[in-house]
Amino acid sequence: MFIYWFNGKLIESRTLELEIDDPGLLYGATVFTTLRVYNNSLDSRLTHWRCHCDRLKFSLQTFGWQMPDEERLRQGAEIIMTHFPVLRIAVFPDGREWITGRLLPKNLTQNQKNGLIATLAESEFARSLPSHKTGNYLSAWLAKANAQKLDAQEVILVDTVGNWLETSTGNLWGWRNGSWWTPPLTAGILPGVVRGQLVDWLLKKQQVVREEPWTPELVKGFEAIAYSNSVVETVPIHTVIQPTGKLEYNPHHGCFQQLRMFFIAL
Repeated sequence: MFIYWFNGKLIESRTLELEIDDPGLLYGATVFTTLRVYNNSLDSRLTHWRCHCDRLKFSLQTFGWQMPDEERLRQGAEIIMTHFPVLRIAVFPDGREWITGRLLPKNLTQNQKNGLIATLAESEFARSLPSHKTGNYLSAWLAKANAQKLDAQEVILVDTVGNWLETSTGNLWGWRNGSWWTPPLTAGILPGVVRGQLVDWLLKKQQVVREEPWTPELVKGFEAIAYSNSVVETVPIHTVIQPTGKLEYNPHHGCFQQLRMFFIAL
């Protein structure tokens, strides 16, 4: 089914019509967010509708772009979510909204249970404007495409000194010495909605969360690592392919039960 919402209208088509000088087409000048609808409701605790909207607004305000019509944005989301559990909501500089939908990954349950393989990207593939989720996502897309050529399912982006930042689609989590670790926002990563919610929730549960740079030395000491985003929740990574060899982690570590509890706790 090819159906989407654009600029206040529901459209059934495989194509989207844009002016040839549209900055969204020429430069990827959009901001977007991707969310998973739980319990068929935008207001479900786990859908985090307001958090996604707030992040969009933060980027729009930072760039000085026009805000979308909130009622129309929600109307489009409610229509598309009747067809798909995952929504991608993009906003153009002039406030036009574009909402598409997709299904959950077919192998999600398997990956959540057994983990997956990731590779390290070259530092040149770090995202531009990392604090914002913009339509210019080429670097992360290329990095993941290169990883898939090596039979890896994800890729970890790094900075110029080799510190691990984030995956192409989510935020990183590590476990060692009885504590959770995640790279700090100041390292130049996306402030993921699920990341923020998990940090707050873990702290309320009296768990230690260390937001510190993931240096090449630090990552060697993790017992288990995973990545998170609004679609996959959390997925362990059991192997990281590096130029100098492989790092292996336990995808069945008991620590992951803590993270899973967030997605079922009331």
